[in-house]
Amino acid sequence: MHRSALAALLSASLIAAPLAAQSTYDGVDPFIGTGGEGHTFPGAVAPFGMVQVSPDTDTTCEIRECYGHAAGYRYDDPTIQGFSQTHFSGAGHSDLGDFLLMPVAGDTVPLDPGDAKKPGSGYRSRFSHAQETAQPGYYAVTLSDSAVRAELTAGTRVGVHRYTFPAGKDAHVVLDLRSSLYNYPGKILWSSVRVRADGTITGMRETRGWAPARRLFFAIRANAPLTGHAFHNREEKIAYKGFQGPGRGRADVAQLQGQALVAQLDFGRLTRPLELKVAISSVDEDGALANLDSEAGGFDAIAAASRTAWQQALSAIEIDAPAPMQRMISIALYHAMIAPSVFSDADGRYRGSDDQVHKAQDFTFHSTFSLWDTFRAEHPLLLLVQPEQRNRDFVRSLLASQQASPFSILPVWQFHGRETWTMIGYHAVPVIADAYLKGVRGFDADAALAAMVKSASYGPYGGLDEYMKRGFVPIDKEPEAASKTVEYAYDDWTIARMARAIGKADVAETFEKRATNWRNSFDAKTGFLRARRADGSFRTPFDPTAINYGSDYTEGNAWQYSWFVPQDQAAMFKLLGGDAAAVAKLDAMFAFDNSKLDYSHAEDIAGLIGQYIHGNEPSHHVAYLYAYAGQPWRTQERLAQIVASQYKAAPDGLSGNDDLGQMSAWLVFTALGFYPVAPGSSEYVIGRPFVNRAVMTLPGGKRFTIVADALSDTNRYVGRVTLNGRPLERTYLRHEELAAGGELRFTMQATPNRTWGTAPAARPYSMSTAGAN
Repeated sequence: MHRSALAALLSASLIAAPLAAQSTYDGVDPFIGTGGEGHTFPGAVAPFGMVQVSPDTDTTCEIRECYGHAAGYRYDDPTIQGFSQTHFSGAGHSDLGDFLLMPVAGDTVPLDPGDAKKPGSGYRSRFSHAQETAQPGYYAVTLSDSAVRAELTAGTRVGVHRYTFPAGKDAHVVLDLRSSLYNYPGKILWSSVRVRADGTITGMRETRGWAPARRLFFAIRANAPLTGHAFHNREEKIAYKGFQGPGRGRADVAQLQGQALVAQLDFGRLTRPLELKVAISSVDEDGALANLDSEAGGFDAIAAASRTAWQQALSAIEIDAPAPMQRMISIALYHAMIAPSVFSDADGRYRGSDDQVHKAQDFTFHSTFSLWDTFRAEHPLLLLVQPEQRNRDFVRSLLASQQASPFSILPVWQFHGRETWTMIGYHAVPVIADAYLKGVRGFDADAALAAMVKSASYGPYGGLDEYMKRGFVPIDKEPEAASKTVEYAYDDWTIARMARAIGKADVAETFEKRATNWRNSFDAKTGFLRARRADGSFRTPFDPTAINYGSDYTEGNAWQYSWFVPQDQAAMFKLLGGDAAAVAKLDAMFAFDNSKLDYSHAEDIAGLIGQYIHGNEPSHHVAYLYAYAGQPWRTQERLAQIVASQYKAAPDGLSGNDDLGQMSAWLVFTALGFYPVAPGSSEYVIGRPFVNRAVMTLPGGKRFTIVADALSDTNRYVGRVTLNGRPLERTYLRHEELAAGGELRFTMQATPNRTWGTAPAARPYSMSTAGAN
């Protein structure tokens, strides 16, 4: 990475250091994923923090060009527009970018950002990666045009900016309430800003973006007194200047309300760096002020606390691996611990999906749940690397959201407490079920099951009424019907598993039957999952390679979705004609010639290996399916192929957007040697390790060690596996074995072991063969 000279020297010394001397924290490079299709940001955030303070390089992009700027920052952009307080990490959509601040030095203060294609215009500034550095909880850059050194850090509910201005120049800060990510005319519905008698700046804005009518409040406190200020409504061309003037509405000093507000904050000539401590709240300005006071100290104190929090969080996995792999796993673990983010104020209040204020009693409310992505590996990973309290808070947050929902259903894709209705399925269900089945307690299991059933029974959602009536979603009544059928069936299976665990046999039987509904959309003649009409016929013409949004499949095609039966892969293989036929079809998927296909219209389709698409989630479990067919060495080959081609320790090191940690969680699990193909089964399918040694410190304090003897680029096959010194002949690891602590040891070799893990009883869980292994 390009850093300042000192940072580059430190980075080089870390890479050259012995493996054991470099901690997981030291290995994190926040610039990985900020280029290409990763959509991550390099700014400061605490573990699961409420604020994500980061530079925005271009918020004025045209909507059609904004996909690459979904996180606000893009590595190859030449200018920084400013530093806003909220960001998504690796989302495929965008919003946020709230309350942008930009330091300006000198006599003239531009009130508009200028043109990103014309460096030097407006208040935006050019910058160089050579003058930029980042580590967990800290970011810094020198703004070339103003010569201001900008530093950012963040605690759980506060962000702190520190600006060092050049000597002899007046210090100003622009607060632009117009700026947003995925901006467009009319997105800002209303905003306000005022300076209180003690100099604290407070305000709010309401946006109509990805989430409807989202309100957010802020409080900003400086370590230096204001010498003056000016509030501008750029839409109405109205300005209120100085410390007097009429303002509008109730104000302690001055206030302005409108849709296009910009504040100029003047601090005169400073003899020390300017610090701005910022807090947000979904409730009101008082909530933001209380959050501001909830974490004591200025920049250095907050930065030190954030560093300590990250060191503790990242120490959950100690990694011994070659430097590039160590860095990739470290940043992956870091990315996996950014969301779901804290959203309740210090006093427990938060604004829910009903736009009403609620209070979290005895738990911390979290939001930003990208559930279609994160149920697969992100949440299972957090069950292993985060305390039970954090995972309990996730579950209780989902249940609290269901109770506040006007439709009494669990979140689908929620951020800042608001529902976006993005993607499909009811994937809060497997998150809750997997947590309960793996021992998370402290919530009402009966109420949780009832919430899960309500979500699976709300007919108006996504064709569920047709699904419950027919056993499949008909394409002539609901788009993306083929995908919805199989995803609903999987979610239903996790409801059945939860119901069995708490003794609700009637519920379990109902949803076990529904879990087989995937068969109703599987065409054994073609070997593909297909969309059916209400009359039962498959829709024609049929092209298994076609990817068209809003058609038969969700962000994919028949090649990817035909494998989504994680609860019963054995039955699906049988429909394909048996294990040999399944392996042949898997091979055909990876070897498919895409040279005559054009997917340029499908922005989420990235990271292709044939028709395997690693840059999007429906493919993430597919490489592990060879183990279900008795050929685990083929899984090992595919995993080597995927890791080598889809991840690297560079800004463009992610082949697709990280989706709030799912791409990263896949790598963490895969590097350790196992993966949760079917969350809810309490099994991890064994692949192959990419580390020499790793030690996991589990929530209960137990330690689980993974060792790969003789691992090298040549020795990429598993020859032998032992668990706590005893031979392990099956291709899966049970959660209770992992949670008990111990050692999983792989002996690696250069050639496939065609006998290990091949027996039917050695294969992972499937509904139709449950009990056989």
